[in-house]
Amino acid sequence: MATGRLYCDPDLIRKGDDDKFALQFARIECHYFVNGGFFDEKDQILKDTYKILEHKIPTFVVQGRYDVVCPMKSAWDLYRAMPTMELHVIVDAGHSAKEDGICSKLIHAADQFRKL
Repeated sequence: MATGRLYCDPDLIRKGDDDKFALQFARIECHYFVNGGFFDEKDQILKDTYKILEHKIPTFVVQGRYDVVCPMKSAWDLYRAMPTMELHVIVDAGHSAKEDGICSKLIHAADQFRKL
């Protein structure tokens, strides 16, 4: 939880004091990582970008510059594999969709997709 945002959120950190919340959060995280993110192989997303390109699926990626969960390199590698995608780097954000810059850009993306 502490690594999800660029700036520490004391309220979020305090949520970890709640045993029920902490257990639920840990179970979800562990389940995800024990199962390799539910991918069949490493770099599966990069290997499968041809499917998105082939079908001309609009792609919009919002990346926090200081995201330590999904590092900037991942977004950059994806952009290099799919130069038609829109890559938006939020310079003052980490991983959380609840950070202001990321949240507003995700809403913008949803509005764009609504127009398709």
